[in-house]
Amino acid sequence: MLDLLDHLVHTHSSKVDYLQIRIEQAQGTDIALRGDLVETLSETLSVGGHVRTCHNGGWGFASFNRLADLEARLEEAIAAARLTGTEQTLLAPVEPVRRVTGLRLVGRDPRRVPLAEKKALCDHYNAILRTASPRVASTTVRYGDSHQKVFIATSEGTLLEQEWVDLEMRFAATARDGATVQTGRETHGSRRGFDDLLDLDAKVRAAAERAIAALSLPPVRGGIYTVVIDPILTGLFVHEAFGHLSEADMAYENPDLLEVMSLGRRFGPSGLNILDGALPDGHRGSYAFDDEGVPATTTHLICNGELVGRLHSRETAGKLEETPTGNARCLDYTYPPIVRMTNTWIERGDVPVADLPVGVHEGVYARNWLGGMTNGEMFTFTAGEAWMIRDGKIAEPVRDVTLSGNVFQTLADIEAIGDDFEWDESGGCGKGGQDGLAVGCGGPSLRIRNVVVGGAAP
Repeated sequence: MLDLLDHLVHTHSSKVDYLQIRIEQAQGTDIALRGDLVETLSETLSVGGHVRTCHNGGWGFASFNRLADLEARLEEAIAAARLTGTEQTLLAPVEPVRRVTGLRLVGRDPRRVPLAEKKALCDHYNAILRTASPRVASTTVRYGDSHQKVFIATSEGTLLEQEWVDLEMRFAATARDGATVQTGRETHGSRRGFDDLLDLDAKVRAAAERAIAALSLPPVRGGIYTVVIDPILTGLFVHEAFGHLSEADMAYENPDLLEVMSLGRRFGPSGLNILDGALPDGHRGSYAFDDEGVPATTTHLICNGELVGRLHSRETAGKLEETPTGNARCLDYTYPPIVRMTNTWIERGDVPVADLPVGVHEGVYARNWLGGMTNGEMFTFTAGEAWMIRDGKIAEPVRDVTLSGNVFQTLADIEAIGDDFEWDESGGCGKGGQDGLAVGCGGPSLRIRNVVVGGAAP
């Protein structure tokens, strides 16, 4: 396959400034249960690819799912680039690579696990949710696995073959008591193997128990509080609220944001360090090379509270005269690579976790998450469970806790960074219509002042 792609690239490379061909072989399983109904039970197999070309700064893109169409799509992409290009092609230089990377599984390959066994696992977890209490009104269990083998050839001499497996399960239970409805959820993902999805009974049961317990809890009184969040919420915050703003395609297309996200600007306390990278092994956002053939890196975004880096494709790095970071990713062959996060995290601090509530007269301790949204620099997240903090101690549990704010102000308001750390491998990121891209996120517990907490009226 690589020899064929190499031949085609060199045959046509003189027609444009840059040319890349990507071929993908993929297969996967999707199972979705809702209560006692099977909504989805499918196995898929696909082969396809795309061609990307750039000429005078203009891009051409064409995808296909029949290899016989490759040369025709190649000519279409070349024509499109030549028609649209009106500027200089600026792609940051990288060394060509010639490499074959294999799977890094430590458990069973999901392709070798029978569909019946996967369905039985879903049934088992669904039974745990449904039998947790008569007050459980509905349940959902979702299972997904995918294997992708990718071949990349470029006009600059890169010839790359790499493959990976990704797995994810999602569990949710909704409990009802009259007009009161509460939901508990858990998600578990892995790139290590099918066995990582086994023995999750306690985690699944905890999702249902949180929904049931929340029915009898009082809603939090809305207001502005000092908040302590756990590592899972920290991971969500750093990914959703800050990580997307670090993706350089958002910055160079928006002069106002580029000014706000100017390197050297201070965004938080001196102990705050935020990083992103696919180089750390074993996480859902990890890989050896991105979808442009750029080697994986670890990028320091904030170092001791100061903005020092951002995430790049070759094009964004070229236009901003910075270094590619290996963050050009596509969901599959039907999309072009765009700048995406990989694994994003806040480094652990030095404050003992038990000391984080100390000194807080009245605050909120929030764990896990149910959902959230961001709009530019503004965010709103819903906590999976929460407790009041009173006179420096964790007190009574409360429900319906939402945390809102401006990401830049919130980073500045970080008072203490815990000495714990946890990865959340449940992420499926969406951007540019490419939803569900596997990522990892994590961090320590944080104490943050002046957080807007939504809830019942005072």
